[in-house]
Amino acid sequence: MRPLAERMRPETLDRYIGQKHLVGEGAVLRNMAESGHINSFILWGPPGVGKTTLARILAKSADVPFHSLSAVSSSVKDVREVIEKVDKARFFTVESPILFIDEIHRFSKSQQDSLLAAVENGTITLIGATTENPSFEVISPLLSRCAVYVLKPLEEADLQSLLDYAIANDDELKKMHIELKESAALMRFSGGDARKLLNALEWVCNAGGGASKDKIVITDQAVVECLQANMAMYDKQGDMHYDIISAFIKSIRGSDPQAAVYWLARMIEGGEDPKFIARRLMISAAEDIGLANPNALLLANACFESVQKIGWPEARIALSETTIYLATSPKSNSAYLAIGAALEEVQRSGNLPVPLHLRNAPTKLMKQMSYGKDYQYPHDFPGHFVDQQYLPDKLQGTQFWQGQNNDAEKRLWERVKLWWKK
Repeated sequence: MRPLAERMRPETLDRYIGQKHLVGEGAVLRNMAESGHINSFILWGPPGVGKTTLARILAKSADVPFHSLSAVSSSVKDVREVIEKVDKARFFTVESPILFIDEIHRFSKSQQDSLLAAVENGTITLIGATTENPSFEVISPLLSRCAVYVLKPLEEADLQSLLDYAIANDDELKKMHIELKESAALMRFSGGDARKLLNALEWVCNAGGGASKDKIVITDQAVVECLQANMAMYDKQGDMHYDIISAFIKSIRGSDPQAAVYWLARMIEGGEDPKFIARRLMISAAEDIGLANPNALLLANACFESVQKIGWPEARIALSETTIYLATSPKSNSAYLAIGAALEEVQRSGNLPVPLHLRNAPTKLMKQMSYGKDYQYPHDFPGHFVDQQYLPDKLQGTQFWQGQNNDAEKRLWERVKLWWKK
């Protein structure tokens, strides 16, 4: 028997749940489906939000052959065989067949290179799916030939609609006479992932839920009791991917090296991509440690380079060293808060003019317009500092960054206050 998530896979955009910014009326992928002309693109989003389903629906709407490869198990030879097969049959179709590559971020450079010519000359229309940022994992020549569309985690209303539809329409579930009394635990477990949600529903129903004489009553307690064992698993294909990395980063942020190393071990044992872990360490070093210990970012960057060069199993040592260092470092999110506040101000006040004395003046006309006039060169003054205006007029006196209560930033903040006499 096919799993419930597979039985519930929609075959039309009208049954597709979520991603209205892509498939709603007048949206880009809806327009592709209605026109029957599909361009190459990459779908980037978390697991279980409909990337594979969307690719299949678009292929069906365009009435073109659909070929699928998984980057986990496919080689360069597999890619070339599909392209050769498509090329031979090309005479019989107007539109290019679709080649769907799941987890395209796992393709090596040589595997991605093997796609280039076929995408460029229109032999295939490529649709890639990835949970990783394509700008990190997809080679530039291939990325330049594909649009990138971002899929969002499903909202609770979408997930509730999916639950209700499955219970009312799936032949196997209808036999069980299910009453969905509470759904909060199912929502928490799913984390915006439709596949996880339907898998959980099926597990609970097969376990009997809160079975009464005539029906199965699903309550939060019944869900928690049924899923306790499953929630301890780590699925490198995505099911616990985001939960574990969240626990890992929060343990570092919370200065608990024991927990941080434990979650690191869970990811390693589960087969997580070491580059994924290393990138998250770089983010943590900048976001949670920042100016309290600037060396943290340097070490995290060195860790990423080491992981790329040495691979498993030795990479685990560099990851462990960096994890412990970050967890035991003093913490500050002042840089994170500063850029957030500055971005909010830019969105609020728009493109405020650059003060004239700060403007570049490469031409005579610009100099006549007072560009660069009265600019004071700090190195010409004692201490390499001069008090002059750098912010736009309307933002004078605004503080986006403030030093936090740690030794390193106290020194920085005292220096800034001394300069600006604040």
